[in-house]
Amino acid sequence: MVKEVERAGLPVVHMCTVTPISMTVGANRIVPTIAIPHPLGNPALEPAEEKALRRKLVEKALTALQTEVDGQTVFDD
Repeated sequence: MVKEVERAGLPVVHMCTVTPISMTVGANRIVPTIAIPHPLGNPALEPAEEKALRRKLVEKALTALQTEVDGQTVFDD
């Protein structure tokens, strides 16, 4: 699905906890997330800390969307 959307001209960011799976499905822009049960958060954090964590992940994904890539790229810290 990711490759088809990109083929149509829309950049896609695949956010996931297991980046090798993203590589296998052919995603070009990959943003690693937190954990399988909570990919975009951490319920053990205080609400303000979790909000900051989520914001950081979304900002990383937005940066990835704006970045030209040639093949698969993992956007780590």
